[in-house]
Amino acid sequence: QVQVVESGGGLVQPGGSLRLSCAASGSSYRIIAMGWYRQAPGKQRETVASITRDGITNYAASVKGRFTISRDNAKNTVFLQMNSLKPEDTAVYYCNADVRNVGTAAQINYWGQGTQVTVSS
Repeated sequence: QVQVVESGGGLVQPGGSLRLSCAASGSSYRIIAMGWYRQAPGKQRETVASITRDGITNYAASVKGRFTISRDNAKNTVFLQMNSLKPEDTAVYYCNADVRNVGTAAQINYWGQGTQVTVSS
């Protein structure tokens, strides 16, 4: 079992910044990739950004140039630096860990509980 825990959400004014953190913990697994998703009220969950173990990143068009994803492999932690925030960035942000069990080689997805980000004046 892998635990995924997010932190760092909150209320920020338009144009402001926030940094989200996500830590994955557990045993007998190897992280393949981690990513951030978000879900606004009445909308489907969407991909925000992802990063592989080798550092290959991918961003949604709506956040490219404003958000930066990074990771600390030694600590199994991923970060999302969010700058120039807009009201439309308001959502619950979820962290996802795509892992492989080192014993069975099974690939499994784990989700965090989510953290609220609200951009409002």
